[in-house]
Amino acid sequence: MTALTTALATADWRHRVFGLYDDVRERAATESPEAAHTLWRMGRDVLFRDHPASALTASAKESFPGLDFAPYDPAFRFEAPVDDDGAGEVMDVATGTDGVVPFRRLGTLTLPGLGRLALWKLASYGGGLFLPLRDGTAGRPGGTYGGGRYVLDTVKGAHLGEGRTPGSLVVDLNFAYNPSCAYDEAWACPLPGPDNRLTDDVPVGELYRAY
Repeated sequence: MTALTTALATADWRHRVFGLYDDVRERAATESPEAAHTLWRMGRDVLFRDHPASALTASAKESFPGLDFAPYDPAFRFEAPVDDDGAGEVMDVATGTDGVVPFRRLGTLTLPGLGRLALWKLASYGGGLFLPLRDGTAGRPGGTYGGGRYVLDTVKGAHLGEGRTPGSLVVDLNFAYNPSCAYDEAWACPLPGPDNRLTDDVPVGELYRAY
């Protein structure tokens, strides 16, 4: 593809992801988080199989069986308040294609029974919340991507909404997904640092397989 074609395809991909998460939030509110998760899974499968900006190669698309997801488990859905622990910390992430990507810490989310995760803001053009995750299943056979996954990345549309308590966020780990670099190293993907790693398993969300 030409540079223009690639840019237009990427823009359309993001437009579709924003629309998908709009539908996910509405489905979660009107039906159930599990129904929203089913919609999300179907949407990601369609994008990866059919979209020109998919991280899959043309040959991989031809035999694509669908992404590998664990069944929905409501025990991994949280409405987590953001406390100010660590707020203001700066994290500069070096990437192979986009140079250094700066983040500023907004605070910390506590997930009962699992631990605490840093919540970041993209400190450059576009802004947005960023919540990456690496857990005990990372890199294991049948587990999750070794580099970690994303739960929220609002500048690219991945947003599950605010919780019912003011100042809280919906953190549903069933929606944890592999960044594009899991499938194609040409993509730039900031990965979870020490404050976004859990020692326990999070056996939900998108699992990892090579295509």
